[in-house]
Amino acid sequence: MKKIGVLFGMENTFPGALVEKINAMEIEGITAEFVQVGGVKEAHPSGYAVIVDRISHDMPFYRAYLKNAVLTGTQVINNPFWWSADDKFFNYALAAKLGVAVPKTVLLPHKKFPPDTNERSVRNLEYPLKWDEIFEYVGFPAFLKPHDGGGWRDVFHVHNPHEFFHAYDQSRDLCMTLQAAVNFKEYFRCYVVGQEEVRIMPYDPRRPHHERYVLDPPEYDKKLLKRVEQDALTLCRALGYDLNTVEFAVEDGVPYAIDFMNPAPDADLHSVGQESFEWIVDRVARLAVKKAQASESFDPQLNWAGFLAAPVTKGPVARTPARKAAKKVVAKTGTKGAKKAAKKAAKKAAESAE
Repeated sequence: MKKIGVLFGMENTFPGALVEKINAMEIEGITAEFVQVGGVKEAHPSGYAVIVDRISHDMPFYRAYLKNAVLTGTQVINNPFWWSADDKFFNYALAAKLGVAVPKTVLLPHKKFPPDTNERSVRNLEYPLKWDEIFEYVGFPAFLKPHDGGGWRDVFHVHNPHEFFHAYDQSRDLCMTLQAAVNFKEYFRCYVVGQEEVRIMPYDPRRPHHERYVLDPPEYDKKLLKRVEQDALTLCRALGYDLNTVEFAVEDGVPYAIDFMNPAPDADLHSVGQESFEWIVDRVARLAVKKAQASESFDPQLNWAGFLAAPVTKGPVARTPARKAAKKVVAKTGTKGAKKAAKKAAKKAAESAE
């Protein structure tokens, strides 16, 4: 019997519905349950073919458990290795390389020293920062927000340098980004499942949290929706996420990717609405079953260079000779070939930098 486990925290509606959906499919040899875990022995199998992770971003114990599970053959939605290393500023840079529109963004140093650091720890840091240059590049209004945060925590809407510095003084030891605000007319939050299926949900971040999903949306331009769908897929395929939400703010017909590091996205019935809830439960259930059925052929990619060299679908990164070579090798030889291609890509990158 292959088990699919759901690892979750405080949420109530989605985990139970997902387990119920999978079991209701009555697929021979597959069952779903809530994960049970205690003390974890090194390199011992978890007992699950697939785990759907909804909480490890908040619980380091769970994240370490999931990495051990992947090492011993469990497929985890989403990859805990990549999720551990990812951040939103990198995502913006990657999107720009892929040709997906993003607002101008600048990474900023910590306002206060992180724990166990002092003046000597920042001797490589430019001081004072060229604030006028930063403000000219980003412009106002803008958003000051953590480079790897979520849930709209520690996000400040600033309209001038005075408001910026007041907000920056409150950012403690967080690493922050300053990002140009988009004067949007339309705003979308998109579920992306299995790097193949997209559900575009009209969304309004200006509303109270429980009213942000627009349940009676107007008609939208079909070309705009097609671009939103394609950009959402491009980002999730490049980042390797099997479950994610991608948010777009649309100004003058251009969808700007605002937030796309949500590997445990909101899936609560009471916020997303009945139709979107049923859609996400169904698609994640089918994805988990598909992965469980293919578990014998699962070959975890634990090599960082190989993972980062995985081909992307469009944009300037995809057009480099090293990426093209990697794509051909992956098509012919799979994961092991990807590792070899990654080494070649790294060698070519080093040669170009000299």
